[in-house]
Amino acid sequence: MRMSNLQKEKAILIGVNINKWHNFNASMDELKNLAISCDYEVIGQLEQNLKEANRSFYIGSGKIDEIKALADRADADLIIFNNELTPSQLSNLVKALKYRVLDRTSLILEIFVKRAKTKEAKLQVEMAKLQYMLPRLIGINESLAQQKGGVGSKTRGSGEKALELDRRRLERKLYELNKELNILSNRRTIQRKKRSKGELPIVALVGYTNSGKSTLMNTLLDISGKPEHKKVVEKDMLFATLDTSVRKIEKTGYPAFLLADTVGFIDNLPHDLVKAFRSTLEEVRMADLLLHIIDISNPDYEGQIKITENTLQEIGAGNISVIYVFNKIDTESEFQAKAVNNKVFISARKRIGLELLLNLIYEELFNKYIECLMFVPYNQGKLLSYLNSNAYIKTFSHEEKGVLLDLRCLKSDYKKFYEFVYNK
Repeated sequence: MRMSNLQKEKAILIGVNINKWHNFNASMDELKNLAISCDYEVIGQLEQNLKEANRSFYIGSGKIDEIKALADRADADLIIFNNELTPSQLSNLVKALKYRVLDRTSLILEIFVKRAKTKEAKLQVEMAKLQYMLPRLIGINESLAQQKGGVGSKTRGSGEKALELDRRRLERKLYELNKELNILSNRRTIQRKKRSKGELPIVALVGYTNSGKSTLMNTLLDISGKPEHKKVVEKDMLFATLDTSVRKIEKTGYPAFLLADTVGFIDNLPHDLVKAFRSTLEEVRMADLLLHIIDISNPDYEGQIKITENTLQEIGAGNISVIYVFNKIDTESEFQAKAVNNKVFISARKRIGLELLLNLIYEELFNKYIECLMFVPYNQGKLLSYLNSNAYIKTFSHEEKGVLLDLRCLKSDYKKFYEFVYNK
């Protein structure tokens, strides 16, 4: 085996620019970052301009020999295409190049496989991977056979009988995974219902991958005085967060709310992956407010905004109120901390503009709150406990027959407990 445990697999990147796509260069830069995130060493890159994709190879057939020569010279382990390949294109490329071939989708799936930590995330990723593999069995089996000492087993062959057995095995596994995911999804729904009974509003962090969502959550947890173990994974890499984390954010003088950190979006995020992560992304769909985190230091941040908005539409979260949070202003001198309508400019890492952000959140979430006095008799212990958990109590005093509370509560609670309102 040529590779040692310390050596990374070497990758050649291939990009086809169809009809002079304006975002092609940014997309290739992103492909390189995806490959690095998957722990590959990028040792070469080849590009081609075409009016339309080649049906057989995606790239022009005349480029095949050039790609193979480049891979041979560089002693590459695999070739990664910046496009989703059809099953026949994948099979044809593997046969022609004699190398393991990945496309953008399979590369993203590999990253997800490596990063998934919880049982639910692992099941979701495995399901998406099997859905991707099913129509590509021939090409994938041949691609595995081309590995020059990498991870993976040799194919059993591409005969019809072996392929049919593989297909049936994958379909059976997909059925089993779907059953398991439905069980976990039902548990998550029960947890969500329990939270909703407490009337705490949910704010979901959404945005392009590596825009700073997890950094913002950890900073807000610091402000809330939460212990270190409550923090989420925070790394400067694509798809550092795959598992949804929900934390309670509390600030002195304001009611609490729940903050959910979610998986980041990306251009051409595989549809099967979005579908598989349906229960995780349910936190986004059920949110009262979305914080759309934007990396303003990225030259294509406007394109990333559109991609995130399109993905939100796809998962059914397009009509939820949004605050656009332009992050990382510390890296761009022309931007200052400010809030304009539903837009706020901050630096989560440097803690710049966070008061502006929190004020916007509270204004959006708690315009359904009301300040009042309530007198709760001592025999109404359950009500007192409820208000302690679900309202912000500014002051209280023990009177002869009960407790007098100066508080801020939901208007719905105000109506529900109107008989206890003092000095109506």
